[in-house]
Amino acid sequence: MTRTKTSNQWMKEHVNDCFVKKAKKDGYRSRAAYKLLEIDAQDHIFKKGMVVIDLGAAPGSWTQVALHKVGTLGKVIALDILEMRSLPGVTFIRDDFREESAIIELDRELSGRSPDLVISDMAPNVSGIAVSDQARSMYLAELAYTFAMDKLNRGGNFLVKVFQGREFDQFLCAMRYGFVKVQVRKPKASRGRSNEVYLLGLGKKN
Repeated sequence: MTRTKTSNQWMKEHVNDCFVKKAKKDGYRSRAAYKLLEIDAQDHIFKKGMVVIDLGAAPGSWTQVALHKVGTLGKVIALDILEMRSLPGVTFIRDDFREESAIIELDRELSGRSPDLVISDMAPNVSGIAVSDQARSMYLAELAYTFAMDKLNRGGNFLVKVFQGREFDQFLCAMRYGFVKVQVRKPKASRGRSNEVYLLGLGKKN
């Protein structure tokens, strides 16, 4: 199939992207690692020994960051319906986190503990239709939020990618209902033309 002008432009930007080059140099699986690193540098969401769940983890760059941050006393569990190359020290569950089978396996791995942090960099396959893509991305964010509110311990934190659009304000209100404080973050590694932002819920309420 012949590439479109848009896809050719994206490929050119991707190849020349400084964060893509840096990721290869630093051993991260994608440039997305630097989004999480920047948010953590600002908000200090990771602590040694904590339990972290990474939703929609593949290819695994956020999982790599989380693993490094929590250290050997911490625990990182990654979930995705896609395959992900294994990372030593990470528990990977290949399943849909909405399914009972995934929750059963997750609870087994948690062994009675509740996660301190849930992170989600999930995004739908882009169709190019802005309204449709935004609605589908918000649906994923809502699923991740429901999961976080069910699984997080009291006072736990939640970081999720969303795309600004028609339903953004409504979702932001839901986050503020569930967490003591909510921050909106736009990391430098997030491409300027993208309408993606990250919402950070701090301190899960009862």
